[in-house]
Amino acid sequence: MNHVADQTLSGSLTRRAARAPSPAPRRAILSGALADRLFGWTARGAALLTLGLLAAILVSLVVGAWPAIDKYGLGFLTNSVWDPVNNEYGGLVMIYGTLATSFIALLIAVPVSFGIALFLTELSPAWLKRPLGTAIELLAAVPSIVYGMWGLLVFGPILATWVQQPLQKLFAGVPFLGALVSGPPVGIGILSAGIILAIMIIPFIASVMRDVFDVTPPMLKESAYALGSTTWEVVFKVVLPYTKSGVVGGIMLGLGRALGETMAVTFVIGNFNQLDSLSLFQAANSITSALANEFAEAASGLHQAALIYLGLVLFFITFVVLSLSKVLLSQLRKGEGAKS
Repeated sequence: MNHVADQTLSGSLTRRAARAPSPAPRRAILSGALADRLFGWTARGAALLTLGLLAAILVSLVVGAWPAIDKYGLGFLTNSVWDPVNNEYGGLVMIYGTLATSFIALLIAVPVSFGIALFLTELSPAWLKRPLGTAIELLAAVPSIVYGMWGLLVFGPILATWVQQPLQKLFAGVPFLGALVSGPPVGIGILSAGIILAIMIIPFIASVMRDVFDVTPPMLKESAYALGSTTWEVVFKVVLPYTKSGVVGGIMLGLGRALGETMAVTFVIGNFNQLDSLSLFQAANSITSALANEFAEAASGLHQAALIYLGLVLFFITFVVLSLSKVLLSQLRKGEGAKS
């Protein structure tokens, strides 16, 4: 009797021990929860750190530029006089040079990059895709100062001899077109800087476009081809609508590079602080080249504050460009909803 009772008690204790959670899984669960929590804190801290750095940069720019802001206000943006000798400063020439060269760069780089991405993803033979894609990406590894030296010593004379001079002869006496190509044929100016910038940003835009084109589901493209669509129709009616966010992101990446480029632009833009002609071959200046050329020698006071004001303007130009890209993407999404 006692033997049976002992066996019953022993079996009950064994079952309870089996049902009770062992310490090892409990420790694993606790360590996993702690790791998830630490990961969440780290990610949140990284995001807050980025926002804090952005706010700190903005505050430091405003503080440094305050003497110029206090004296000129928004009139700084429309004043074309930049005269350190008489302590008179306006940023219109630099702002115009920055926007004009970036616009020319995008005007050239976007179609070329689209053609490169289209060829690599839809038309290129398999044996050519990898070497050609690698060669294009290697252009991004070339230092910007090399582009600037090449543009000044090689590309500039070619542009002056084979482009500007024939255009000046062709449009001589034509009111508007003649003014666009006027100026001494020296090969430096807004057009030269824009073309060099275009060559520099093509690898970035083309690489992003190629990658986003590759993520389009093959089933969608094959279905369109099966319905009789041409390659052009597949790209414009299937690939581009599916990848428009990535395409716009790549273009904005290239535009950001163009807006912030310094050394290459400094070599070929001419660094001329007067806006006396709208010619594409006119020597001009940009915000980044003005900062690179003058900041080290600027005296503390209004000159230095005006240069920092230019940096603040460039900060806001970049912010406005990114905001407009977000608005464009949201409008495209709304248009898709209206169509559906």
